[in-house]
Amino acid sequence: MTIPNSSTPLLPRGSTFVTPSLLWKSGAIFAAAGMIAGAFGSHGLKRRSGITPERLSAWGTASHFAIFNGLALFAIAMHPRFSTHKFAGPAIAGGGLVFSGSIMALVLWGEKLKFLGPITPMGGMAMIAGYIALAL
Repeated sequence: MTIPNSSTPLLPRGSTFVTPSLLWKSGAIFAAAGMIAGAFGSHGLKRRSGITPERLSAWGTASHFAIFNGLALFAIAMHPRFSTHKFAGPAIAGGGLVFSGSIMALVLWGEKLKFLGPITPMGGMAMIAGYIALAL
């Protein structure tokens, strides 16, 4: 067994964790979840007590980002070079989950989950890092 150090990769070399199929399925789940969340925000969420226009706007942002990231994951899955990128796809998917998920949780259970407020930007930063990795 090797002892991890600063040069140890997060995923083992030759890892098949990130596959085009996984990215495609993740994209489908993100796009579907974003659409479902958007529909819920337009119809069901308005009837909940304590839902302000600001919270509805935040919900809309979270559902839009989920859809956008889903579409991006579809495109990445089809790209011959980026479909096996070890960082970009997972960063976009993980960051999108943290970003959109934390916003939705804050809208639904705000006061009970205040600790998620500082976590939301971390998800956004992970998404941005994933997109920047595609440019490098």
